[in-house]
Order: sequence, then C-alpha cells, then structure tokens
Amino acid sequence: MKYVLITSARNEQAFIAKTLDSVSAQSQLPERWVIVDDGSTDRTAEIVNRYAKNFSWIVLIRNPKREDRNFAAKANAVNTALAQIQDIEFDVLGNLDADVSFERDYMEFLMRKFSKDSRLGVAGTPFTQTGGYDSTRDSFEGENFVAGPIQLFRRDCFREVGGYVASPAGGVDWIAVMTAKMKGWTARSFSEKRFHHHRSMGTAEKSPIAALFSYGQKDYYLGGSPLWQSFRVTYRLVKKPYLIGGLALLGGYVWAAIKRVKRPISPELVRFNRAEQMKKLKAILFSVFRIKKVDNFRVTSELAR
Repeated sequence: MKYVLITSARNEQAFIAKTLDSVSAQSQLPERWVIVDDGSTDRTAEIVNRYAKNFSWIVLIRNPKREDRNFAAKANAVNTALAQIQDIEFDVLGNLDADVSFERDYMEFLMRKFSKDSRLGVAGTPFTQTGGYDSTRDSFEGENFVAGPIQLFRRDCFREVGGYVASPAGGVDWIAVMTAKMKGWTARSFSEKRFHHHRSMGTAEKSPIAALFSYGQKDYYLGGSPLWQSFRVTYRLVKKPYLIGGLALLGGYVWAAIKRVKRPISPELVRFNRAEQMKKLKAILFSVFRIKKVDNFRVTSELAR
C-alpha cells in the first residue's frame, strides 16, 4: 500500500519539527507529503523548507497571510495539495496535523491494516496529550471513529465522500469520517498504537474554555442530539476545569441552538449521527446498570456481545 500525506499548518513553529522528524523517520515513507503553510506569521515555512531540502518527497506550498483562523482552511489546503499529487500513484491519502508525533513504524502499521481489510475506509489510532490525557479513556468517540489530527483514507473512500467539506465553523474531519461510515465504509481507530498530540485539541489561538464553548457550538451544528449533549455536559462537569468546562460546553450548544446556526451537513447525516449517539448512550447505560466499568473506547462493541 502506497500513501501520500497532506498537512495544513499555521503558526506551528513550536511543534512542526516534531511532526517532520516523525514522518522522515518512518520505516515506510510517503510517496509525497504536501505541506500547505496557511499564512503563518512565524517560522513555520522556514522550518519546513529546511527539511524539504533533505527530502525530495516533501513539498511546501505557501498561502498568503491572513488575519483570521478559518476551520475551512483544512479543506481548502487539501484541495490545493491534491493538485500536487495528481501524478503520484497511491492507495491511501493521509491528513496530518502539524503538531503530532508518533513511532517509527506508525504508518507501516496502518498500511498493513488497509491491506488486510478492503472495506477499511478510514483508519487511525487513539492519541495522548500532555497532562495524562488518553483518548481511549477520556473520550467517548470510541474505536469506530478516527480523530482529526491523523486521519488516513483509502483513496476510493475519500473520493466517494467528496473529500473534506469546507465548513468555516469546523468539523471538516468529523464530517468526512461520519459520511464514510454512513456510506458503508469501516472507520477504525486501532488501539495497538498511539500518536501524541502536542496541543490540546481545539486550543489553537484559543483558551481551553473558549475551545469547549466552540465544541458546544460544533455539537449543535453537526446535529448532535440534545439527549446526548446532556450526557456530554454532565460528564464534562467532573473533568478539569471542573464545573466551568461543562458549563462552557453547554453554553456553546445552547447559543448555537438559539442562533439556529446553519448546519453544513445533510438531514440524512444528522439522523445517522443521532442514531450512533443513541447506540453509545444505550451501551453506557447498559454497563452502568450491570455495575460494570464503562470502557469508553469499546463501549458499543461490548453491547453487541
């Protein structure tokens, strides 16, 4: 299995060298890695250029500087980068954030997973963050979802879902994965590996509380069920930052609902998302009623058993 990588980077001088070191040390290298510097005002492009001189498969594209940080930039960067890989033969397209690091055999491991399962459309792994966070324990996305910082798509799957939707409010990676699942592709996060995310998700140019408020907004406009959101808020109230984190999440959801923020997804995908959320909620309640510890990562799989 051959793969290519695409990265959208903006003001990532603090972490991008870690990502560059991780990729350049892989036991199976990409055919090409297109890095789009999305108007950085720091040394991001300079750092990438230094690596590009040593590795011919790294290509840097520089976009003009701009004032705002727009979540649609990831989708736009991917579209820009795709034009640079038209002449490359590949089976898998990887979207890689500029603030991650991982082991030397990480990509080879995921290529083997794609080779073994022809219906595997999206693959990745859980991740850790500074402060002891582990997504297998601290998130309910589970093994049937692939987190945005590293998402690998089978080429046919990515084409079928229409790539990334340029949603200015965010959720471009979520929309791609959920659309793939709705169309019958398998999305899988393999717990044998981890990558490390060096910046807490959603906090680029935002405080943690502001990020949680934004997540609440996103939960609404991506069609999240009010019942599931109530569970999310309750769960978040007892996590750091205590109380205020849950209230920020709730505030974002309620604010978006009052404003009736336009949803960038189809009613069909809203229904699919809510059905998936209810499966997870049912599985969580089933474990609680049996006085069994909830396995956040495999909760729906355990219900199926």
